[in-house]
Amino acid sequence: MNAPWSSVPKAPSPMPPINTNSSESDVALLSRVAEGDQVAMATLFDRYGGMVYSVAFRVVRDQRAAEDLLQDVFFQLWRNPESYLSSRGSLGAWLLVISRNRAIDVIRRRRPMESIDDYPISSKENLASKIEQSAMMHKVRSVLTVLPLEQRNALELAYFEGLSQSEIAARTGDPLGTVKTRIRLALISLRKALQA
Repeated sequence: MNAPWSSVPKAPSPMPPINTNSSESDVALLSRVAEGDQVAMATLFDRYGGMVYSVAFRVVRDQRAAEDLLQDVFFQLWRNPESYLSSRGSLGAWLLVISRNRAIDVIRRRRPMESIDDYPISSKENLASKIEQSAMMHKVRSVLTVLPLEQRNALELAYFEGLSQSEIAARTGDPLGTVKTRIRLALISLRKALQA
């Protein structure tokens, strides 16, 4: 069976907008996805696709790689919707973590072969700025702006550049324990804001 979002055009077409018309809960939609309901899957893709793409693009800084990651994340959800546990947080946050982790894996596999700074972006449009208008990204940004500068910098180095805590400590010259505390406090603030 084809994935329900497989008809989404590849670049340079922009990613689909967030669907605000559907009031059906994520859990209800996932239940329908588990039964093979393509409409429910397409609704989830409309709801979270822009957000997932935005995070992937921010990390890998490559349109094609971000689109591939987007497809991979939603294909995983399509094949195994039971892997999401509502007791561990919202579906949007779960998808963001998966997207971020897979994007970092792409960066780490790429590092020995090429410099990330030298990797060209082939898009004439700034797709990331269009997609970052989603409600979730707005919420994340607003929380990031009120975080103390040290926490925000540590979080950005970890989540958007894919650095380990040891690498962040080496780059900033801060003790490893301080870096760990800053990231933990920043994540607690983000979690509270996303759950509100």
